[in-house]
Amino acid sequence: MGSTLAMVGATGAVGRELIAVLEEREFPVDELRLLASPRSAGTEIPFRGEALRVEVLSEERLAGCDTVFFSAGGDTSLEWAPRAVAAGAVVIDNSSAFRYEDYVPLVVPEVNPEAALKHQGIIANPNCTTILLVVALGPLHAIAGLVQVTVATYQAASGAGAQAMEELRSQAAAILAGEEPQVSCFPQPIGFNLFPHIDRFLPEEDFATKEEMKVVWESRKIFGLPNLQAISTCVRVPTFRAHSEAVFCSFERELSVADARAALKAAPGVRVVDDPLAGRYPTPREAEGIDDVLVGRIRPDPTRDRGLSLFLSGDQLRKGAALNAVQIAELLQ
Repeated sequence: MGSTLAMVGATGAVGRELIAVLEEREFPVDELRLLASPRSAGTEIPFRGEALRVEVLSEERLAGCDTVFFSAGGDTSLEWAPRAVAAGAVVIDNSSAFRYEDYVPLVVPEVNPEAALKHQGIIANPNCTTILLVVALGPLHAIAGLVQVTVATYQAASGAGAQAMEELRSQAAAILAGEEPQVSCFPQPIGFNLFPHIDRFLPEEDFATKEEMKVVWESRKIFGLPNLQAISTCVRVPTFRAHSEAVFCSFERELSVADARAALKAAPGVRVVDDPLAGRYPTPREAEGIDDVLVGRIRPDPTRDRGLSLFLSGDQLRKGAALNAVQIAELLQ
């Protein structure tokens, strides 16, 4: 049995990826409505052998939809998601607009699928960095009880959108040509560079960035651990689509490297890549374009009680955004 779906923000990087994932996973769709701002209206996007035309977001086009995906930013979600719910749809929102509302479940299907069934019309897709992290930590938490986590992230240009990816290309070309890179999307040049500045700084959080606090707030909510000790430093790096994270964590119960590796190998959505002597470990290049989160460099962390360290890479546009949203929709079928 099919359904009527709408995709708000269809022409953005996440929107286009989401449409591709719907097709790849053969999601049952009778009608797919592609919606965006007036400046994007008329754009054609392929779906199942047809060229679907993007239309202007309106209450008329939301009417009759079973599920509406939002990937057009927080302001659009705040204005239009309640209207979509009032029209009878379930909203799966990729922005941060509703993530921290108690009545809105924050869902990663491999970790807390039951939360999706408790929705009141809106389900929030977590931040991409958080999704990749909890997919890797979920199976370890299940057997040993997560207590504390420290994360350093290495985040791709795609996290800032399609224009940011193009800025990386153009800046790299300019630098190689001996020219000065032009900065538009980022606070610093991204070509052959990195910087610890993603989203805005929060004075009330001791000048952590909002991206860094998303990792903290969202991990606590997804795991149901309001007192989880967590800190992150989020760094933008010159890769295109895949984020990486160095993770240091501790647990309530002893967890050997062998048991951790076995749990990760058995976990859905995880691929263990951990043979350092053969030069095999997660890299963003290998993670690009695939669904699994790559996990490796699994080793003890002697600096903390019952500590473990690992490294992961995952495609920010797929599991970090579009794939997770489609998996949430699949839970509701």
